Amino acid sequence: MEMTPELVGDALVRLRRAQGQLAAVIGMIETGDDCATVLTQLAAVSRALDRAGFKIVASGMRHCQAARDRGEEPPMTEAELEKLFLALA
Repeated sequence: MEMTPELVGDALVRLRRAQGQLAAVIGMIETGDDCATVLTQLAAVSRALDRAGFKIVASGMRHCQAARDRGEEPPMTEAELEKLFLALA
């Protein structure tokens, strides 16, 4: 399935936000910030990445269901989508 900004929508916004958060975490480490603060921010980046991944899988599921509803062959099978979902879990 082709990844397009229209397909992934909110996930792209989340990824851009996580990119900024990760840059901030790197900066915090480089300047010697407190360990607990760094780890808290790193956990936030991790959650943002997970949520973006789940959004992409959900978008793929909607895209495939729409194809089925139109009587078309979906670009991915349910088993393929499930495998991607479980890779994130």
